[in-house]
Amino acid sequence: MKPGILLVVVLLSTFAQGQSAKTVDSKYVIEPTTLVSILLQKPTILNVGPKAIYAQAHVPGSEYVGMTSQPDGIKALRNRVKTLPKDKLIVLYCGCCPWDVCPNIAPAFNELKTLGFKNVRVVHMARNFGHDWVDMGFPVAK
Repeated sequence: MKPGILLVVVLLSTFAQGQSAKTVDSKYVIEPTTLVSILLQKPTILNVGPKAIYAQAHVPGSEYVGMTSQPDGIKALRNRVKTLPKDKLIVLYCGCCPWDVCPNIAPAFNELKTLGFKNVRVVHMARNFGHDWVDMGFPVAK
């Protein structure tokens, strides 16, 4: 199967489950500028998107978890947070595609809420990580 076809299958599967990022309650959504301002607080920042994007550039201090639209990504997320206090600030971001169709944010957010985490935020990347973070001149690690 070609990579482009796999992405379409993943997106269609996610849409069928109603798991796009736009289903996350807006009170938990922050803008990229807000994330820049809280980087000094040392939140746990988790990238829940494709590894290729993370390898090219990512938010400094963030950790790659994996695509949480996939079972392996959810498992990796659970493993990563299992020792964290339930009130720890956890920031999730993806940036693989436009916010309205992102297949990774909602599953990651919902999993953390199910696990009892109370201080979870998701970064609103309206178009993608390149446009909404890198092109804005925000700090990048590679």
